[in-house]
Amino acid sequence: MKDVEALYNTYFHDVFLYVKSLSHSDDIAQEITQETFFKAMKSLHSFKGDCDVRVWLCQIAKNTYYNLCSRTRTIPIDNTAETIPDNSISLVESLEDTQQAMQIHHILHHMENPHKEVFTLRVFGELSFRQIAEIFGKTESWARVTFHRAKLKIIETLEEEN
Repeated sequence: MKDVEALYNTYFHDVFLYVKSLSHSDDIAQEITQETFFKAMKSLHSFKGDCDVRVWLCQIAKNTYYNLCSRTRTIPIDNTAETIPDNSISLVESLEDTQQAMQIHHILHHMENPHKEVFTLRVFGELSFRQIAEIFGKTESWARVTFHRAKLKIIETLEEEN
């Protein structure tokens, strides 16, 4: 039982932030995170240690969140403008404009994974490339390239629409 408590205390915040980056809701993130640890507790014996525990927990959280979305047939979209941590890109000004932000959210909604998820984790979840790489079980370079390609797709689509 102490293992589960230590797991909970160590990774709760990381899993919560990850789910919040997907759902854009504190309430949903809290609910999914709690359910994630409940599922992890039930299947702790099956964890093989092939990946980092944080990655395993985030995968459970992601699947739990997507199951919730498919049951309710909704995927919440955050309507608030956010800034992008990468100062070298011109999307920062775009996100400050509410109409432009809605265009970007619309583009993201129709974007394919992993680009969509990597961009969302980086921008709205404010995760580092290292953390994103851990979640996907890939390298930091992969996370950077995927983010860059997603950013280029968004810029290209915005230019086409305007």
